[in-house]
Amino acid sequence: MSMLKEFREFAMKGNVVDLAVGVIIGGAFGKIVSSLVADVFMPVLGLITGGINFADMAITLKEAEGKTPAVLLAYGKFLQNTFDFIIVAFAIFLLVKGINSLKRKQEAAPAAPSAQEVLLTEIRDLLKAQQKS
Repeated sequence: MSMLKEFREFAMKGNVVDLAVGVIIGGAFGKIVSSLVADVFMPVLGLITGGINFADMAITLKEAEGKTPAVLLAYGKFLQNTFDFIIVAFAIFLLVKGINSLKRKQEAAPAAPSAQEVLLTEIRDLLKAQQKS
């Protein structure tokens, strides 16, 4: 029973839950970026380059024979996946940069004194006033 309890404590730790959420959101974000690249950027890039579809670009290493398909070096898919990666990396860079900027602003802002600090300051000031009189 203690092993089950230990596993539950491990699974409910903030870091594990945060990681799980990050993986799920990252997967969804990857699909969005893949769609952005495949459905928005690549057609525009294909139009600019004269209607070239990068996903179809390949070098035939061995022609198809009978039921055996051709052996292709699909460098167009590689280019598209590289483009996906660059966009995802740039988007994550912008996100991290924004988060770091917010953290710096938070750290730079002076923290308001706690109720205990305010009370101690008042006591100090009262003691100083008593000593002067």
